[in-house]
Parts: sequence; structure tokens; C-alpha cells
Amino acid sequence: MTSAAASRANVRARRRLGVLLGAAVLAAPLSVAAGTGSAQAATAPCTAGAGPYQKQAERFLGRPVDGRQSAADCRAIRDFQLDHAISPAIGYAGPVTWGVMDLVAKQRAAGSNPNAGRTCPVNKGRIACVDLTRQLSWIQDGSRLAFGPVPIRSGRDGYETRTGLKRIYWRSVDHWSTIYKVRMPYSQFFDGGQAFHSIDGNVWSAPGSHGCVNMRRGDAKTYWSMLKNGDDVYVYGRKPGT
Repeated sequence: MTSAAASRANVRARRRLGVLLGAAVLAAPLSVAAGTGSAQAATAPCTAGAGPYQKQAERFLGRPVDGRQSAADCRAIRDFQLDHAISPAIGYAGPVTWGVMDLVAKQRAAGSNPNAGRTCPVNKGRIACVDLTRQLSWIQDGSRLAFGPVPIRSGRDGYETRTGLKRIYWRSVDHWSTIYKVRMPYSQFFDGGQAFHSIDGNVWSAPGSHGCVNMRRGDAKTYWSMLKNGDDVYVYGRKPGT
């Protein structure tokens, strides 16, 4: 094999690995990614009451669907709440819990083809896509998925992440926000102060960012390695609740 052919083979292998890693990270429980779960669940209280979304929660969690709260149902719901920063984490299947479950279900359904509807442009070469409706982001090369999809947290009500075609114009690996006094590692700014960056907390925590696209640290680090100044970003959809 010539050196040029070997180089092309290495590039293809890295792209395939990026797609596989993105899918694995999305499918993995956030208790693994964020270091939460069983330790907290051991001390959290549990409610005996069935919530208005009991059946939906049971179905999502693979529990027997009878609409009645059992101790096992409560533990499963509570673990999900702890893993996704839903408070209070007491195993009650209320509207907030079901809203997150429904969103996670949509994200899982995206699988390895998040751009099935071809909403994100496929004629731009390398581009970072942000779907606010599903709270997902991924990187594609033309129509080929290069990394992701991964869960994100976009702007809260009143601080919505702006939609449209953008371009990365400034990168700061150890950025510090002088406005909000917080760390913003792996910041890649694409629209008037709005950027991709990692957060120390959970991407599921409410109510959302001040407009940035918040990411888990590993995902933001991969975006940093794959993107550069001048790369396109396309933001579309609408975050639930905004």
C-alpha cells in the first residue's frame, strides 16, 4: 500500500471511530458519563404514589405497564431522575420527568442517521449541526456522519440559541466567561458570544444555558479536535419549553 493510500485509510478509520464513539456515548447511561447514579439513589427518598405519566415512564423504562407504582418502578424512575439531574428525584412520574424521557427517546431514535430529513445542509463540507428540538448535535462531512450525534443543552427561555447558518470565528480552549463568571472549556464561538463548550454539570439540568450549546466534556473535546475557525455551524428547530 502506498503512503497516500495508507493515509486515506487512516482518515476513513478515524471517521468510522468517531461515528461509533458518538453513538456509544449517546446510548450510555449518564450515570456512567457524569459519575452519578447508584450512590445518590441509595440515599434518595422514594414515593409510593403513581404520577400522571406512570404508564409512559414504565414503558420507556421497560417496566410492566400497569399504571401502578411499585417499589421497583419507583427505583427505576428515581435512578433516571438522578442520572438526568431532575429534581426532586423521588421516583414520581411527573411532566418534567416524562418530558426528558420523551426527549431521550427521540434522541435514541436518531441512531446513526440524525440528518435523515436532510435539514442540516449536505453541500457545505464539514459542518456542525445543532437540532434544538431534539437537543442533539453532530458533525458531518457532506452527507456523511463524522461524529455523533451527542446530547446538548441549548439556551433557556429568553436566552434562546439563535438559529440559522453560522461560522466558527473564535476558539478558546480554556475560556473564562467574564459575564457569567464560569469556566467554558473548549469554547468555539459561532454567533455573537454563543459557542460550543463543555460544562462541569449535567447537560440535562434545567432550565438551560444563556444561549451557548453546552456539551459533556468528552464531546466538547472531540468537537475541538475536529473543527476549526471558518467551519460552518447550522442551528435549527426549537428547544422544548422556549
